Amino acid sequence: METAEIRRRFLEHFEAAGHTVVPSAPLLLDDPNLLFVNAGMVPFKPYFLGQETPPYGTATSVQKCVRTLDIEEVGKTTRHGTFFQMNGNFSFGQYFKEGAITHAWRLVTGHVDDGGFGFDADRVWVTVLEGDDESRGLWKSVAGLPDERIQDRGLLDNYWHMGVAGPGGPCSEIYIDRGPEHGPDGGPVVDEDRFLEIWNLVFMQEEITNVRAKDQFDVVGPLPSQNIDTGMGLERVAYLLQGKQNLYEIDEVYPVIERASELTGRAYGANHEDDVRFRVVADHVRSGLMLMGDGVTPGNEARGYVLRRLLRRAVRSMRLLGYEDPALPELLPVSKDRMKASYPELEADFARISQVAYAEEDAFRSTLGKGTQIFDVAAQKVKAEGGSGLSGSAAFTLHDTYGFPIDLTLEMAEEQGLTVDAEGFRSLMAEQKARAKADAKAKKGVHADTTAYRAALDANGPTDWQAYTTLTTESRVLALLSEGAATPALGAGSVGEVVLDRTPFYAESGGQNADAGTITWTSGGGGSAEVLDVQRPIKGLVVHQVRVLEGELVVDETVSADVDREWRTGARQAHSGTHVVHAALREVLGPTALQSGSYNRPGYLRLDFGWNGALSPEQLHDVEHVSNRALREDLLVSAQYMTLPEAREWGALALFGETYGEQVRVVEIGGPWSRELCGGTHVERSSQIGTVVITSDGSVGAGNRRIEALTGIEGFAYLAKERDLVLQLTDVLKARPEEVPARVGDLVARLKATEKELEKLRTAQLQGAAGDIAAAAADVDGVSVVTHRAEGVGGGDVRSLALDVRGRLQDRPAVVVVVGTANDRPSVVVAVTPAAQERGLSANTLVGVVGERIGGKGGGKPDVAQGGGTDVGGIDAAFGAVVETVRETVSR
Repeated sequence: METAEIRRRFLEHFEAAGHTVVPSAPLLLDDPNLLFVNAGMVPFKPYFLGQETPPYGTATSVQKCVRTLDIEEVGKTTRHGTFFQMNGNFSFGQYFKEGAITHAWRLVTGHVDDGGFGFDADRVWVTVLEGDDESRGLWKSVAGLPDERIQDRGLLDNYWHMGVAGPGGPCSEIYIDRGPEHGPDGGPVVDEDRFLEIWNLVFMQEEITNVRAKDQFDVVGPLPSQNIDTGMGLERVAYLLQGKQNLYEIDEVYPVIERASELTGRAYGANHEDDVRFRVVADHVRSGLMLMGDGVTPGNEARGYVLRRLLRRAVRSMRLLGYEDPALPELLPVSKDRMKASYPELEADFARISQVAYAEEDAFRSTLGKGTQIFDVAAQKVKAEGGSGLSGSAAFTLHDTYGFPIDLTLEMAEEQGLTVDAEGFRSLMAEQKARAKADAKAKKGVHADTTAYRAALDANGPTDWQAYTTLTTESRVLALLSEGAATPALGAGSVGEVVLDRTPFYAESGGQNADAGTITWTSGGGGSAEVLDVQRPIKGLVVHQVRVLEGELVVDETVSADVDREWRTGARQAHSGTHVVHAALREVLGPTALQSGSYNRPGYLRLDFGWNGALSPEQLHDVEHVSNRALREDLLVSAQYMTLPEAREWGALALFGETYGEQVRVVEIGGPWSRELCGGTHVERSSQIGTVVITSDGSVGAGNRRIEALTGIEGFAYLAKERDLVLQLTDVLKARPEEVPARVGDLVARLKATEKELEKLRTAQLQGAAGDIAAAAADVDGVSVVTHRAEGVGGGDVRSLALDVRGRLQDRPAVVVVVGTANDRPSVVVAVTPAAQERGLSANTLVGVVGERIGGKGGGKPDVAQGGGTDVGGIDAAFGAVVETVRETVSR
């Protein structure tokens, strides 16, 4: 039975039982505690926690999941996988233990012809929480299981909670006996390889608090309603029903291994090390495909870094298997063809996905060549010095300068029998991140603890949000917060948070910055507060961060909430301008130029999109032209609400990583020319954007570009500045505007020609001086020693002079030391003749003598060495030390 068929049967089984089929949430679900969705119940968590009211009584889903803690273990065992699918059924106060057990038993043991999985009932074992006699009894009465196949386990194994105060309850796990060839008899308490868990039924029945460990917590009491949360590992069921040994051999994964085997000429199953690499390739290609399908792009932080690790580990594993050509173009289509039955959007979006993936491989192949050379040199140096570990600074340099992932450095070091100072690397990374932090230190309203916000929402209901319809509301202060805790008042000069019953302020979301404005009041002597930020810390609640300018703001105060009109105008222009630029990009570059992120504030927009390589000047000009043509055409901008399936059928574009409800808002500019799911504020007609001026195009990672542009008055100001600059140039050059480029080009050419002439003169001058410098050589015990300070000379000129002087002294033992002082930083070159080398003198040794005294170091070969320093005041001392070193060396 194919995996897609198992998935279909699961959903149809529960749909027939009255459950609402809920599509899988994106892997990038907006949860501050998770990098990716890692369990099937995650999208339903707000319902179980009581934060939101579920729109259905029962539900079922097959949720895409990614777990990243075990990436290094992938392939080493057959248990670890990065991407997996979790089948689940959920009840919110509708049915409990008996219903969950009945549904599960019928599906697991139901005949294949009747839509079941067809497992032999005699091979099914279950576990229950020790003391849960109700569940034990139900398994006996519903399924007819004998006592010996119902095993008790403790809290560690058979009690579920989220690790924090909230709902909890016992669980019951379903196992399949794979047979004596897989291990000893005795059920799952004896051997979990032979007895494989396929389904966990969680019975949420009580509220817990004071959670200290998995099995240490206090029970507050029963929940108001009993809920069900179950999770079935789709891949596990697949390899059981397909008669395979592990998840890497199922129909959705193994074809990638087959193709990798064809490409490398190596057989899967013949060698353990090769098998590990094959499994890494298969897992990481599929996981990368699914992440890119949900809009993740490779990068150096967070989700992007995980994807980068996966793709690069897959590519490197293919290289270790002997395949040097680009691998992803061969493997990714195979994975797509296997996964598209369950996720048809992968087929529709494969042009974009493959573009991102192949660009990342190209970048990594370049990185791998450079980084491997640097690593090999560093590793050889460590071994030559008798060491066993690579320093944290060396690992950091590989990462920071050459884009070499730390996990790759760790793997390569392990292969060469070396360790890596991972703690030192992490310390350097932390220092870098600390330097890079700007203003993030804390947008109020994003506290991990949302207790105070939850209390405000529960007490007063959701905020009446009127940002689409007005810029001013008369509002009442429902709650005030300071440092995340409720407070009765905010005094002048203090910064805190305000919850209003209604507000006209736009809360930051969808890439649009929050509105600016004021909150004013007249009672109690009156006062005013400046609105600094607006956020939605929990669904339904809008929170304003304010600075009180005068007076005292208290709970229950009646206030006037006023959005800054100019701010909102600029914000609307920028957000609509973002949609226009996105549509223009797709018109000029094609449909794969899809937005992957955006940010806009009044007068400014930034748009990230999938594309390989820089845009040509002509392409940028065309995008700007198409954008401004749309403004001139005065296109109607409208918004309407519809269901998500209707929006997709209508051709509306959704932003990757965003989670949408049943009803979505579609913003349209010029009919089908631009249709996007969007919750932002917009102009009424495209001409109101004013202008679109593209100011830059740059790379933000492999396969991703970023365009920045200005709109409205800010765009006109930029153009006026450019015009003024051209006017200044025309005045200075005495030329018409259209003649400026040619005149500047002529000046640059003449400047370069003059610089070449100066270089010739300088070289001739140095060559002329070389004879006098050589003639001034001092005799030190039969060795001619030249020490020369070349004022204002640096770089290659110092080397040329030293070699020229040495060339004039080739007939004798001679040492030439030239120190240049360009930019007040000494640069030294030491050149030694063959006859001097025969007397034991080495340029490499002597450059070290100089380096010690000028605050630097150097190195090279016995005949020529060079270095630099920081202290020009030490040059004379360095010359004296050279003479003494020569004397001591030749007198031995």
